[in-house]
Amino acid sequence: MKSFCAFISVVCFLIVLPAARAETREPPVPVRTVAPDSPDEMHRQGIAGLVTVRCTIDEHGDVIETVVVKCSDAVFEKPATDALLKWKFKPATLDGKAVSIKALIPVKFVINS
Repeated sequence: MKSFCAFISVVCFLIVLPAARAETREPPVPVRTVAPDSPDEMHRQGIAGLVTVRCTIDEHGDVIETVVVKCSDAVFEKPATDALLKWKFKPATLDGKAVSIKALIPVKFVINS
């Protein structure tokens, strides 16, 4: 029974130790954004749209991967992802070191008169 109690205390220590470590996290910050091109047919009809994109922002602040997770109309998907691939970010950091991160970014298509 003694060895069982010793094992439990070691496991508890290992679980608590990582949680006690302080990490400083900073999210990515956009430094250059590019507005998406509104599809001509939607613009003529006065239809706005919204696309939610999950993307990977690498340690250099570049968008390197995009996946559409929600879209008001499929015609907006390509212009939204094309625009995001041109964005530039101050990269996310973890303990002062630049890291790659996944983010959800909404891209709005508005109609200007």
